[in-house]
Amino acid sequence: MKTAMKLGGLSLSQRLSVVFTVLLLACCGASVWLQTRAHSQYEEELTQRLSMGLAAHIAENSTLIEQGGLNEVAVRDLFDKLMAVNPSVEVYLLAPDGRIQAQAAPPGHLKRGRVDMAPVLRLLAGAPLPVFGDDPRSPGSRKVFSAAPLKVNGRNAGYVYVVLFGEERDTLAAKLSADSVLRSTLWSMGLVTLLGLLAGLAAFHLITRPLRQLSDAVRHLQTDGLAALDGAAPALAQACEGSDEISTLGKSFAGMTQRIAEQWHELTAQDQQRRELFANISHDLRTPLTSLHGYLETLLIKADTLGEADRRRYLEIALGQSRKVGRLAQELFELARLEYGVVQPEMESFALADLIQDVFQKFGLASEARRQRLVADIAPGLPAVTADFGLIERVLTNLLDNAIRHTPEGGEIVVQLRAEGKGVRVEVSDTGPGIPDELHQGLFMRPMFTSAGGRAGGLGLVIVKRILQLHGSDIALLQRAEKGAVFSFQLA
Repeated sequence: MKTAMKLGGLSLSQRLSVVFTVLLLACCGASVWLQTRAHSQYEEELTQRLSMGLAAHIAENSTLIEQGGLNEVAVRDLFDKLMAVNPSVEVYLLAPDGRIQAQAAPPGHLKRGRVDMAPVLRLLAGAPLPVFGDDPRSPGSRKVFSAAPLKVNGRNAGYVYVVLFGEERDTLAAKLSADSVLRSTLWSMGLVTLLGLLAGLAAFHLITRPLRQLSDAVRHLQTDGLAALDGAAPALAQACEGSDEISTLGKSFAGMTQRIAEQWHELTAQDQQRRELFANISHDLRTPLTSLHGYLETLLIKADTLGEADRRRYLEIALGQSRKVGRLAQELFELARLEYGVVQPEMESFALADLIQDVFQKFGLASEARRQRLVADIAPGLPAVTADFGLIERVLTNLLDNAIRHTPEGGEIVVQLRAEGKGVRVEVSDTGPGIPDELHQGLFMRPMFTSAGGRAGGLGLVIVKRILQLHGSDIALLQRAEKGAVFSFQLA
């Protein structure tokens, strides 16, 4: 737990370096152990193979056993010569059952009185080398050996058993191992570890560089927000190079930040539009309310002095301003229901030409009062459309209401229906003054107004756009030289 907490405070590169160092040391230790073991086994096999005939040579050239038993003089002479020539070997004379009959161990050094004969018989039978047998001077040790039978009158009288790595050799090897061999091994292990660690650190530095660049970009974004996105773009671009996991992470993060930036800009724009919407609505409400308040106050103050005609005129003006406030409040209510998803279209199939005729009847009296002509330019053989009948009626009503109010007396309003693709293209045009260029941008996003004599788009156009969006369509303002305002949309 403490180690995990300590590693948790390190960077990714440092943690990788620590883990790599530990694994490298473990691998080096295992490699040294395997090499030492393999070298020891190789040395034992080589020594046993080279000394295979040593016991047979002794058995053939020395009269170690006679008819009456051991030839002690010959045995002592053999032991003395071998200790002088090669003190690393130990010679034993064994009975056929493995009992030790003669040996030259110092007093107290012999730990076994019998040798297991199974390895001896395997060696004499030609078993693969190395073959390990008992070491009489070490009860828990097994060593390579050479063995040969002793014959007396053709009868097996015992065996010559030669331990090739004797006690003195083990003592000398232990000293050498503790000094030069161990020191060489440690130096080589340290050198390999150092070189491997340097190579690993360099590799980790190169591998984790894109990740560090990505981390820096994330840190700048966390500290400075989206304002740091442009400054972090080069680092993100470098982190996205390649096709590995870090590059994939960089690409995902870059795409995410781009989407966040776009959404943030969109939210900012929507917030600005909402502010403008409130400002414009406040203006549109203040004007009729001020007029309504003024005329009502006049009626109250001058109630006794006004004539019947003036009183009626003031009331009609106040009533007209009240209707404007009521219409604006209704439009606000409709827009709120559309914005928050309260209104869901109920699709049905119907002929758009029939709906046009119904809407024309609704505006017949208003157009006649202004001596305007309502023209339905409907192409023959139009397909039926699938939409919400009531909502599309609201779209046409808003467009015609705007056209009638902004077209001068004697003007013309035309609704044109044409087949387009699998649907119907609708155009509503008038011969009014048109919409000023400065109002084109954001015309369908917020209500707008101009000075007296100009033309403005109110909440009606915002409502039209929201309704058409529910139908998977959109509305556009077209430029026609011979027309005033031309609005176009398509229904399928």
